[in-house]
Amino acid sequence: MLSKKILSYKTKALVKKSKIARSSVSYELAKSIGIVFTIDDLAKHETIKQLVRQLEKDGKKVQVLAFLPKGKENFEFLFDFFSDKDVTMWGNFTADQVHTFIEKPFDYLFYLDQKSNPLITNILAMSKAKCRIGKFNEVNNQLCELMIQTQNGSSIQQLADEMYKYTKILS
Repeated sequence: MLSKKILSYKTKALVKKSKIARSSVSYELAKSIGIVFTIDDLAKHETIKQLVRQLEKDGKKVQVLAFLPKGKENFEFLFDFFSDKDVTMWGNFTADQVHTFIEKPFDYLFYLDQKSNPLITNILAMSKAKCRIGKFNEVNNQLCELMIQTQNGSSIQQLADEMYKYTKILS
């Protein structure tokens, strides 16, 4: 995989040149929601599936993109995914599913990782989503319109629950 330093510079450049108008719509009016995450374990996968069901139950159209790191298992092929093989030496994505995801003007884009992944932060920087939501940290500060603070040691389930709760409050 590319060095984190190169990816960090690329993310900063993408943020600088971005001309995407960011805003938030009320949850009631939101129609489309994207979810992006790094595949870690089965528990995280189950949390994402549960969140998708919850959002769809609310009448939202949901699209999910996952990053599959080397040595990790893709538990189901339910979600679109990409791996290191889909990234060039210069940090450009070659997978069509990544380009399609980036181009979608989601009303909300949930980034469900506890620790920032440089490849996904590049996706956040390029995304046409109106409102990007992620865990509160220094990296996401430049990339997310809404950040969720969770307790140290909190689970991915707690992060997903908090994202859902605070997004529903938006009006």
